[in-house]
Amino acid sequence: MNESKISVRYAKALFELGKEKDLLDAFVTDTNLIDSTCNESSDFVLMLDSPVVKTSQKRSVVKSIFTDKINANTLNFLDLVVQNRREMYLKDISRNFLALCRKNKGILSATLTTASAIEEEGKKKLSNVLEKAFDSKIELNEVIDKDIIGGFVIRVEDQQLDASVSNQLTQIKRELLSNHIK
Repeated sequence: MNESKISVRYAKALFELGKEKDLLDAFVTDTNLIDSTCNESSDFVLMLDSPVVKTSQKRSVVKSIFTDKINANTLNFLDLVVQNRREMYLKDISRNFLALCRKNKGILSATLTTASAIEEEGKKKLSNVLEKAFDSKIELNEVIDKDIIGGFVIRVEDQQLDASVSNQLTQIKRELLSNHIK
């Protein structure tokens, strides 16, 4: 089965469970905690990905880490993911689950890529402009990428505006090469 199909199915199952039990907000908090644990502890991720570690041991470790930190329903879901040997999809499951929750609340995810950090006031202004343009609430994530040299790239869902210096240089190069060949 396709990896994305697996993670989408698990994410939908968690989302539906959250809606059914009216625990979506708790599940979002739990999912963020699980994500941050994976991001901060490479040992935890290595243990989950290891074929040498038995599933029963993985389940035990997961329960010992997350019991009393996350909702019992989320813990049971996480246990099921590990029991079904789908732990390598945890990141994708989380990403897809959070996307479903944003969509449910009418929130669009936007990514702003710049060469250096932008002040909070600039981010707020950009968020307001995007909210008006898309007629929706915007969740703005900032990414710093020195490779774009300057300017910015904004991506909202499947639409992208590339006003980066590196893109402009690429376009100039393309024009010069195409004019030279003629």
